[in-house]
Amino acid sequence: MFYWLLYPLRDSVSLFNLFGYITFRAAGATFTALIIAFVLGPPVIRFLRRHQIGQTVRDDGPATHLSKQGTPTMGGLLILMSVLVPVLLWGRLDSRSLLVVLVTTIWMGLIGLLDDYLKVVRRCSKGLVGRYKLIGQFVLGLGVGAWLCFSPVVPGDPVAAPALMPSVRSIDLESAESIDISSTETTLPFFKNIRIDFGILYILFVALVLAGTANAVNLSDGLDGLATGVSLFSILTFGVMAYLLGHLNFAEYLHFSYLPGVGEITVFAGAMVGACLGFLWFNAPPASVFMGDTGSLALGGAIGSMAVVTRTEFLLFLVGGIFVAEVVSVIVQVSWFKRTGKRVFRMAPLHHHFELLGWAESKVVVRFWIIAGILGLLGLTTLKIR
Repeated sequence: MFYWLLYPLRDSVSLFNLFGYITFRAAGATFTALIIAFVLGPPVIRFLRRHQIGQTVRDDGPATHLSKQGTPTMGGLLILMSVLVPVLLWGRLDSRSLLVVLVTTIWMGLIGLLDDYLKVVRRCSKGLVGRYKLIGQFVLGLGVGAWLCFSPVVPGDPVAAPALMPSVRSIDLESAESIDISSTETTLPFFKNIRIDFGILYILFVALVLAGTANAVNLSDGLDGLATGVSLFSILTFGVMAYLLGHLNFAEYLHFSYLPGVGEITVFAGAMVGACLGFLWFNAPPASVFMGDTGSLALGGAIGSMAVVTRTEFLLFLVGGIFVAEVVSVIVQVSWFKRTGKRVFRMAPLHHHFELLGWAESKVVVRFWIIAGILGLLGLTTLKIR
């Protein structure tokens, strides 16, 4: 909104020229989201507590978790509200990439909201039946995949190259040799000239990426601040990737495919970072509110869709390494127990295993944050190490 209202006035008021810069609008979105989260946090928590929308704690988990029984949940609503408003204010909605990420985040959040509502309000112990949850996720994924596959170029997509790097020549959009990625291709980390073209199967691939990432983050949401902090590092990483790949000169400098309009994802990433930081204020141990599936599925949808629009889906295995480890621990635990009747881990997902080894909850959370930060930095190195 601000871009359309204020940027056209730049000739009259030079200060409004700032609204043409993605970095400025991303910073504005970050602070706006943070303020919204701080302001809405207390009333949202009071509302959830007043209506007894509290967490049910499994009795076979670590004994320290029993004290969390009844803690307000569905706090992911706070994240969604804190993201939506800043994106509408600071983002350019003529960017298809921004729309894909925003719609995916909201859609996944609504699936999680329905699941939380059934579990907490309607007292259905299993919440939304798993197959229905997957159907909702796959319908979204197939729709997003088809849109990206059959409408690869949108004339309105903004081109981000307002400022040139001193050491890089000005590049014509038509002559930039990096603008050659197919609508059904994706890149591989650490490889410059190797791409995978899925053809029509790209639609199914996108659906698998979105559903898989959303559920991986959901599995990781078991400790105060864990999923929030780890997701924050992943979002930061893909936000930086989006800015660089959506900037004509940076993309050419990095010898990477230039993706028009993807730079606007930086604004979304800023809003999501602000929302996560604001939510973490209330979710830090001991948590005053849990995000529930509303938040975890929304965060997973955001991360997965950011990877999709930047064509770095396989980078999720590195940047989202914590989420991958959590999923693998569950798969190994279940499959091995069915085969032998024995457990590999003391408890799955993985974070509970370390708790039962004697690690304090805060130690598990902070160490997972550190690992997530390192993995994010490693992910960014793939832009040059190829």
